[in-house]
Amino acid sequence: MDKLEKFQVLLLSVIIGCSLVFATKLITGAITKDVITVTGSYSQNVTSDTGLCEFEINTRQETKALAYDVINKQKPEVIAFLKEKGFSDNEIEIKTTNGYNTYRMLPNGNTSNDIAYYNVSLPITVTSKDVQKIKEVSQELPNLISKGIDITVYNPSYFYSQLSDVKVKMLEEATKDAKQRASAMLKANHNKVGKIQSVRMGVFQITPVNSNDVSDSGISDTSSIEKKITSVANVTFSVK
Repeated sequence: MDKLEKFQVLLLSVIIGCSLVFATKLITGAITKDVITVTGSYSQNVTSDTGLCEFEINTRQETKALAYDVINKQKPEVIAFLKEKGFSDNEIEIKTTNGYNTYRMLPNGNTSNDIAYYNVSLPITVTSKDVQKIKEVSQELPNLISKGIDITVYNPSYFYSQLSDVKVKMLEEATKDAKQRASAMLKANHNKVGKIQSVRMGVFQITPVNSNDVSDSGISDTSSIEKKITSVANVTFSVK
């Protein structure tokens, strides 16, 4: 009888042990995922196809009336200059005139209520699909200062209008690059890349061609005519 009880206890122990091993395998199989996550990237150079130049005609006069009179006389001369450079009416945008008072300073450094002079500025924007023409006019506009026109020219901006179309192709290429990287990593273990499990697209970096700058929020350069666009894709693949 004792031998029978010992045998039953032994048999029960074996059964429990096998059950624990089987359960452990099931749990491990559920937790372990045979996947690999890789970051792929793709870069492409593009040439801007739209340019924008912003500048202001400025004057400072003793009265508001005189200030506006000066601006109104100088505006046609500036517009004539732009047309000589090949810009049409629909490429020239004359914006709202801005004005403000400058008050005289007292000997103690405080501002008085007396107006010293009145400042007026007229913003003008020029756009064109000829980016070289925009670059040239932004460099030549300051020459109007020699004619007595107080002008402030801001750095021109350049844009690529086909960006949305390019992004689709670039994301595809970045995903292909991720697959190639994953394949190279798995080759050493004699494994292969399986199906895509998930894809997370990163931000686009639009920089000057020779720049290596990156930003977590993305870069959108408008200062250069020649640009480099970089796309990033974080892809998770199954492993065969």
